[in-house]
Amino acid sequence: MPEAQPDLLLPDWPAPANVRAVISTRRGGVSGPPFDTLNLGDHVGDDPAAVAENRRRLQMAAGAPATPFWLNQVHGTRVLECASDLADREADASITGHPGQVCVVMTADCLPVLICNRAGNRVAAAHAGWRGLADGVLEATLAGFDDPAEQLLVWLGPAIGPAAFEVGAEVRARFLQDDPRADNAFQPGRPGHWLADIYRLARLRLERAGVGFIGGGDYCTVTDRERFFSYRRDGVTGRMASMIWME
Repeated sequence: MPEAQPDLLLPDWPAPANVRAVISTRRGGVSGPPFDTLNLGDHVGDDPAAVAENRRRLQMAAGAPATPFWLNQVHGTRVLECASDLADREADASITGHPGQVCVVMTADCLPVLICNRAGNRVAAAHAGWRGLADGVLEATLAGFDDPAEQLLVWLGPAIGPAAFEVGAEVRARFLQDDPRADNAFQPGRPGHWLADIYRLARLRLERAGVGFIGGGDYCTVTDRERFFSYRRDGVTGRMASMIWME
Protein backbone atom coordinates (compact mmCIF):
# COMPACT_ATOMS: atom_id res chain seq x y z
CA MET A 1 0.00 0.00 0.00
CA PRO A 2 1.56 3.34 -1.06
CA GLU A 3 2.23 5.87 1.68
CA ALA A 4 -0.01 8.91 1.95
CA GLN A 5 1.32 12.00 0.23
CA PRO A 6 1.34 15.36 1.99
CA ASP A 7 -1.53 17.62 0.96
CA LEU A 8 0.12 20.90 -0.05
CA LEU A 9 -1.12 24.39 -0.88
CA LEU A 10 0.56 26.60 -3.49
CA PRO A 11 0.48 30.41 -3.28
CA ASP A 12 -1.48 32.18 -6.00
CA TRP A 13 0.90 35.04 -6.73
CA PRO A 14 2.98 36.39 -9.64
CA ALA A 15 6.33 35.23 -8.27
CA PRO A 16 9.26 34.72 -10.66
CA ALA A 17 9.42 31.26 -12.22
CA ASN A 18 12.49 30.25 -10.21
CA VAL A 19 10.79 30.97 -6.87
CA ARG A 20 9.06 27.98 -5.32
CA ALA A 21 6.74 28.04 -2.32
CA VAL A 22 4.52 25.48 -0.61
CA ILE A 23 2.38 25.35 2.52
CA SER A 24 1.55 22.10 4.24
CA THR A 25 -1.83 21.13 5.65
CA ARG A 26 -2.38 18.58 8.41
CA ARG A 27 -2.89 15.73 5.94
CA GLY A 28 -0.48 13.16 4.58
CA GLY A 29 1.77 12.23 7.51
CA VAL A 30 2.24 9.49 10.10
CA SER A 31 1.57 11.18 13.45
CA GLY A 32 -1.21 9.89 15.66
CA PRO A 33 -3.85 11.96 17.51
CA PRO A 34 -3.86 14.79 18.46
CA PHE A 35 -1.05 15.46 15.99
CA ASP A 36 -2.70 13.62 13.12
CA THR A 37 -1.19 13.39 10.71
CA LEU A 38 1.38 15.71 9.12
CA ASN A 39 2.72 17.42 12.24
CA LEU A 40 6.02 19.17 11.53
CA GLY A 41 6.67 20.62 14.98
CA ASP A 42 9.30 18.88 17.10
CA HIS A 43 8.41 20.91 20.21
CA VAL A 44 4.76 19.95 20.78
CA GLY A 45 5.08 16.50 22.38
CA ASP A 46 4.77 14.34 19.28
CA ASP A 47 6.92 11.23 18.67
CA PRO A 48 10.26 12.55 17.31
CA ALA A 49 10.45 9.68 14.82
CA ALA A 50 7.03 10.62 13.42
CA VAL A 51 8.04 14.28 13.11
CA ALA A 52 11.24 13.31 11.30
CA GLU A 53 9.28 11.13 8.87
CA ASN A 54 6.74 13.92 8.31
CA ARG A 55 9.52 16.39 7.56
CA ARG A 56 11.07 13.90 5.14
CA ARG A 57 7.75 13.44 3.36
CA LEU A 58 7.21 17.19 3.14
CA GLN A 59 10.64 17.80 1.64
CA MET A 60 10.16 15.04 -0.92
CA ALA A 61 6.60 16.04 -1.89
CA ALA A 62 7.53 19.71 -2.20
CA GLY A 63 10.63 18.98 -4.22
CA ALA A 64 12.67 21.08 -1.81
CA PRO A 65 16.38 20.97 -2.74
CA ALA A 66 17.69 20.89 0.85
CA THR A 67 16.66 20.41 4.45
CA PRO A 68 14.53 23.43 5.40
CA PHE A 69 16.06 25.99 7.77
CA TRP A 70 13.90 25.16 10.80
CA LEU A 71 13.70 27.91 13.44
CA ASN A 72 13.10 28.02 17.18
CA GLN A 73 10.25 30.53 17.01
CA VAL A 74 9.69 32.81 20.00
CA HIS A 75 7.15 35.45 18.84
CA GLY A 76 9.94 37.98 18.33
CA THR A 77 11.34 40.04 15.47
CA ARG A 78 14.75 38.48 14.84
CA VAL A 79 15.51 37.61 11.22
CA LEU A 80 18.27 35.13 10.31
CA GLU A 81 20.15 34.56 7.09
CA CYS A 82 19.89 30.85 6.23
CA ALA A 83 23.05 28.95 7.11
CA SER A 84 23.06 25.20 7.68
CA ASP A 85 25.80 25.38 10.31
CA LEU A 86 24.10 28.06 12.42
CA ALA A 87 23.42 26.65 15.89
CA ASP A 88 21.43 29.58 17.29
CA ARG A 89 18.13 29.52 15.42
CA GLU A 90 15.99 31.44 17.87
CA ALA A 91 14.17 33.72 15.45
CA ASP A 92 10.83 34.27 13.75
CA ALA A 93 11.94 34.85 10.18
CA SER A 94 14.65 33.71 7.79
CA ILE A 95 15.91 35.10 4.51
CA THR A 96 18.31 34.01 1.78
CA GLY A 97 19.81 35.13 -1.49
CA HIS A 98 21.23 31.70 -2.31
CA PRO A 99 19.43 29.22 -4.57
CA GLY A 100 18.78 25.87 -2.91
CA GLN A 101 18.36 27.21 0.64
CA VAL A 102 14.86 26.70 2.04
CA CYS A 103 13.29 29.27 4.38
CA VAL A 104 10.48 27.88 6.55
CA VAL A 105 8.17 28.88 9.41
CA MET A 106 5.74 26.75 11.40
CA THR A 107 2.25 27.86 12.42
CA ALA A 108 -1.02 26.68 13.92
CA ASP A 109 -3.07 29.95 13.94
CA CYS A 110 -0.28 32.54 13.69
CA LEU A 111 0.25 34.11 10.28
CA PRO A 112 2.91 32.68 7.92
CA VAL A 113 4.22 35.30 5.49
CA LEU A 114 6.22 34.42 2.36
CA ILE A 115 8.18 37.14 0.55
CA CYS A 116 10.21 37.38 -2.64
CA ASN A 117 11.48 40.12 -4.92
CA ARG A 118 10.52 40.49 -8.57
CA ALA A 119 14.12 39.80 -9.58
CA GLY A 120 13.83 36.32 -8.10
CA ASN A 121 17.14 36.52 -6.24
CA ARG A 122 16.01 36.82 -2.62
CA VAL A 123 13.25 35.15 -0.58
CA ALA A 124 12.09 35.11 3.04
CA ALA A 125 9.58 33.49 5.39
CA ALA A 126 8.21 35.13 8.54
CA HIS A 127 6.10 33.94 11.48
CA ALA A 128 3.70 36.64 12.68
CA GLY A 129 1.59 36.14 15.77
CA TRP A 130 -0.03 39.30 17.09
CA ARG A 131 2.95 40.13 19.31
CA GLY A 132 5.50 39.74 16.54
CA LEU A 133 3.25 41.62 14.14
CA ALA A 134 2.82 44.52 16.56
CA ASP A 135 6.56 44.58 17.35
CA GLY A 136 7.55 44.75 13.68
CA VAL A 137 8.60 41.28 12.51
CA LEU A 138 7.33 42.01 9.00
CA GLU A 139 9.16 45.32 8.79
CA ALA A 140 12.32 43.62 10.06
CA THR A 141 12.01 40.97 7.35
CA LEU A 142 11.37 43.51 4.60
CA ALA A 143 14.51 45.34 5.71
CA GLY A 144 16.50 42.28 4.65
CA PHE A 145 15.78 43.12 1.00
CA ASP A 146 17.78 45.77 -0.86
CA ASP A 147 14.94 46.23 -3.34
CA PRO A 148 12.43 49.09 -3.20
CA ALA A 149 9.32 47.84 -1.42
CA GLU A 150 7.24 48.12 -4.59
CA GLN A 151 9.45 45.39 -6.07
CA LEU A 152 8.49 42.92 -3.33
CA LEU A 153 5.73 40.32 -3.43
CA VAL A 154 4.07 38.93 -0.29
CA TRP A 155 1.73 36.01 0.26
CA LEU A 156 -0.24 35.57 3.49
CA GLY A 157 -0.70 31.91 4.40
CA PRO A 158 -3.32 30.10 6.50
CA ALA A 159 -4.00 31.76 9.87
CA ILE A 160 -6.79 32.26 12.38
CA GLY A 161 -9.70 34.01 10.68
CA PRO A 162 -11.36 37.27 11.73
CA ALA A 163 -14.46 35.55 13.11
CA ALA A 164 -12.37 33.35 15.45
CA PHE A 165 -9.56 35.57 16.73
CA GLU A 166 -10.82 37.01 20.00
CA VAL A 167 -8.40 39.36 21.79
CA GLY A 168 -8.47 41.67 24.78
CA ALA A 169 -8.77 45.43 24.62
CA GLU A 170 -5.05 45.77 25.30
CA VAL A 171 -4.22 44.06 22.00
CA ARG A 172 -6.43 46.46 20.07
CA ALA A 173 -4.92 49.41 21.91
CA ARG A 174 -1.41 48.22 21.03
CA PHE A 175 -2.17 48.27 17.29
CA LEU A 176 -4.13 51.52 17.33
CA GLN A 177 -1.26 53.22 19.13
CA ASP A 178 0.94 52.39 16.16
CA ASP A 179 -1.62 53.06 13.42
CA PRO A 180 -5.15 54.47 13.98
CA ARG A 181 -6.24 52.84 10.70
CA ALA A 182 -6.05 49.49 12.49
CA ASP A 183 -9.42 50.31 14.03
CA ASN A 184 -11.18 48.70 11.07
CA ALA A 185 -9.37 45.41 11.78
CA PHE A 186 -11.29 44.98 15.05
CA GLN A 187 -14.96 44.22 15.61
CA PRO A 188 -16.65 44.32 19.04
CA GLY A 189 -17.06 40.93 20.68
CA ARG A 190 -18.18 39.99 24.17
CA PRO A 191 -17.66 42.67 26.83
CA GLY A 192 -14.02 43.73 27.03
CA HIS A 193 -13.02 41.72 23.97
CA TRP A 194 -12.63 42.23 20.24
CA LEU A 195 -12.49 40.05 17.13
CA ALA A 196 -9.25 40.81 15.32
CA ASP A 197 -8.47 40.39 11.63
CA ILE A 198 -4.79 39.41 11.58
CA TYR A 199 -4.79 39.44 7.78
CA ARG A 200 -5.99 43.05 7.73
CA LEU A 201 -3.47 44.04 10.38
CA ALA A 202 -0.66 42.54 8.32
CA ARG A 203 -1.88 44.17 5.12
CA LEU A 204 -1.95 47.58 6.77
CA ARG A 205 1.68 47.27 7.79
CA LEU A 206 2.76 45.92 4.40
CA GLU A 207 0.85 48.64 2.56
CA ARG A 208 2.40 51.29 4.78
CA ALA A 209 5.82 49.88 3.87
CA GLY A 210 4.93 50.22 0.18
CA VAL A 211 4.93 46.51 -0.76
CA GLY A 212 3.96 46.10 -4.40
CA PHE A 213 1.86 42.91 -4.22
CA ILE A 214 0.04 41.34 -1.28
CA GLY A 215 -1.91 38.12 -1.83
CA GLY A 216 -3.47 35.32 0.20
CA GLY A 217 -5.34 35.74 3.46
CA ASP A 218 -8.26 33.53 2.48
CA TYR A 219 -8.21 30.85 5.18
CA CYS A 220 -9.22 30.20 8.78
CA THR A 221 -7.20 27.58 10.63
CA VAL A 222 -9.73 27.42 13.47
CA THR A 223 -12.85 26.64 11.45
CA ASP A 224 -11.22 24.44 8.76
CA ARG A 225 -10.62 21.48 11.05
CA GLU A 226 -10.08 19.01 8.20
CA ARG A 227 -7.15 20.87 6.66
CA PHE A 228 -5.42 22.80 9.43
CA PHE A 229 -3.98 22.49 12.91
CA SER A 230 -5.21 25.15 15.34
CA TYR A 231 -3.75 25.87 18.75
CA ARG A 232 -6.67 28.17 19.62
CA ARG A 233 -9.16 25.40 18.80
CA ASP A 234 -7.39 22.31 20.17
CA GLY A 235 -4.62 23.36 22.56
CA VAL A 236 -2.37 20.34 22.07
CA THR A 237 -1.92 20.04 18.32
CA GLY A 238 0.55 19.90 15.45
CA ARG A 239 2.14 22.55 13.25
CA MET A 240 1.97 23.33 9.52
CA ALA A 241 4.96 24.62 7.57
CA SER A 242 5.26 27.39 4.98
CA MET A 243 8.40 27.12 2.83
CA ILE A 244 10.02 29.22 0.11
CA TRP A 245 13.22 28.86 -1.90
CA MET A 246 14.85 29.67 -5.24
CA GLU A 247 15.81 27.14 -7.85
